[in-house]
Amino acid sequence: MNNKAITFVKNFSYTLSSNLISILISTLVILIVPKLIGVEEYGYWQLYLFYSSYVGFLHFGWNDGIYLRFGGKEYKELNKNLLFSQFWMLAIFQVLIGLIIIVISIVFSTDVNKLFILKMTALCMLIVNVRLMLIYILQCTNRIKEYAQITMMEKVLYCCLILIFLLVGIREFQILIIADIMGKLIALIYSIYCCRDIVFKKVSAFYFNFRETFDNINVGIKLMFANIASMFIIGIVRFGIERTWDVSTFGKVSLTLSISNFMMVFINAVGIIMFPILRRTNEEKLPNVYTTMRTFLMVPLLGLLLAYYPLKVILSGWLPQYSDSLQYMALLFPLCVYEGKMALLINTYLKTLRKEKLMLAINLVSVVLSIFLTIMFTIFLKDLSLVIVSIVVLLAFRCALAELFLSKILNVSVSKDILLEMAMVLIFIILGWFATLWVGIVIYLVAYCSYLLFKKKDIKFTLKNVNQLMRG
Repeated sequence: MNNKAITFVKNFSYTLSSNLISILISTLVILIVPKLIGVEEYGYWQLYLFYSSYVGFLHFGWNDGIYLRFGGKEYKELNKNLLFSQFWMLAIFQVLIGLIIIVISIVFSTDVNKLFILKMTALCMLIVNVRLMLIYILQCTNRIKEYAQITMMEKVLYCCLILIFLLVGIREFQILIIADIMGKLIALIYSIYCCRDIVFKKVSAFYFNFRETFDNINVGIKLMFANIASMFIIGIVRFGIERTWDVSTFGKVSLTLSISNFMMVFINAVGIIMFPILRRTNEEKLPNVYTTMRTFLMVPLLGLLLAYYPLKVILSGWLPQYSDSLQYMALLFPLCVYEGKMALLINTYLKTLRKEKLMLAINLVSVVLSIFLTIMFTIFLKDLSLVIVSIVVLLAFRCALAELFLSKILNVSVSKDILLEMAMVLIFIILGWFATLWVGIVIYLVAYCSYLLFKKKDIKFTLKNVNQLMRG
């Protein structure tokens, strides 16, 4: 293998190990926590996770701009004095935002539990956003090993603390939130150590560079809004569920979403590796790399849907109190297909080509459609099944629309593949919802084998390209 291939394999092994551990920990937490705590307590815990998932956007694109502007550079090439000032300016800004959130929460919130959640969300925001700048610097300069160590550290500490609290008999959701905060805080300390030549300098080296801040925010805010819109696509639907039904129903649906998104941890990690690599790749080679990556990703993702059947049996036996919501896994499991393609392929390419405006436009269209469907299904029809179906429809729509635009930019043809993948997903959903276990397995397996035969030529071409890339 050539040096680039060796570096890729090493980085892949780092992210693979860290994210396999993350998946294992997520599995343990998802399986054990709802088993040991009450449904309402689990709902409040999920509410904290829901709110805290949005705090990464309160840096207003500052970190995203650094990620895009410095993507593909070597770490030693960075202007450390400049980034030192940017880091501490961001830290000061996040403290001010956090204080504002806490004051507003105290003034307007009447629910004691939700007030606690909002305070912890503000603290989470400070830790996450300050750490995010350092993580993005590591990612965009291809220091994947350190990034993987930070990710692994947070998850392992988080899991260990939760298990300790549960083993000693603590069942309050507040303690679970504190465990999450502590895991993130210790990971922040280690990320500071990894970038100590940026974080620690003489006070005299600090200066307020608002021009640099403006440039970072100006570049990054489009990507940030695109990411916000992306999260809102499902977030609006979840908000509609929380408002129309009770917190227990919200928790049950959230559990099903968490199970359906297992593979996204791994896929996002590979996308992180690909961004700095693609930024250093000749643009003429990008279309060929895209078609290779596409087949390499979609063939196993569609096969992964078969894992739904044993998972449903295992989870129904382990979590009988959630058996009514686990039936929705048949509708939500295909999320990994569309979210995987967006994270690893489409979004990575659009960022590489600096098409943040296009990402934003596509996501905004999808958000508008999400609002329309959520209002229709939660307020007028009040049908939970249709609400959950709308999640898959929205993500499939966004994925298809984005890939059609990207295919025109790269001058590659993907229309037939998009339709074929939609047909496979539709077959899976119909079988999962209406057919018995063994009938569903057999028919989908036949459909998948037919898909492989149809894609035989593309698979051979992909394997040949991968072999050539590895050899240089």
